[in-house]
Amino acid sequence: MADKCHLCLLGLIILSSLLTGTSGVDDAHVFISSGENVRLPCNNDLHDCKSTTWNYYKNRSAAVELINLGIKKKDIERHERLSLGSDCSLNIKNVIKEDYGLYTCQQYVNDKQQGADARVYLHVLHVSSSSSQTEISAGSSVTLSCQLYSYTGVSCDDWIRSEGIQLFWVNQAGVKLTISDTRYQISAPGLCIITLTTTLLNEDDNREWRCEVTHRNQVKTSVTYTVKSS
Repeated sequence: MADKCHLCLLGLIILSSLLTGTSGVDDAHVFISSGENVRLPCNNDLHDCKSTTWNYYKNRSAAVELINLGIKKKDIERHERLSLGSDCSLNIKNVIKEDYGLYTCQQYVNDKQQGADARVYLHVLHVSSSSSQTEISAGSSVTLSCQLYSYTGVSCDDWIRSEGIQLFWVNQAGVKLTISDTRYQISAPGLCIITLTTTLLNEDDNREWRCEVTHRNQVKTSVTYTVKSS
């Protein structure tokens, strides 16, 4: 009787895995700042990367094939910034905010996929300024916008709220800037964007402000903005 119960339980576990799409390969989330290089891991790689295919998805659009059976596609816009690592990882140089999205690593042998997709979500942190460097001088107002670009199948706000992700600005000493700081105006039009507005002083030349993104209170990546007065 015990053996029968064990078999029934095993069968239910297998059925549940099939119905829910459980693959045994955990999704990876990689946070990076624009301008940096990034490595996206392939957690289902075989010994030979000639079986590896990388696809890219963003905003529910059709898949874009980046690597086909170990060979980089050259008819895509960013092929010069892509390369395949010796461990079948996908390397992206000089990341731009448009690189955010879902990347999937697949293995094919004799035209048959081996195992499940290894999914990697790339989240890109980017800072932009309301003024060009030539317009920055003491007495002028500047607004810095820090935004996390993400695609997870749901809205960015819903996702970071559920995952405990936060964006905030810190000064050169690493102290978090808040709305109570009289020198700065900190606002958050959404959970995935935070802005800093201030009027520059003479002593602000070469001053740094840093935007950080944290996941459950651990810093995942950051972008530093340095004031260069004209």
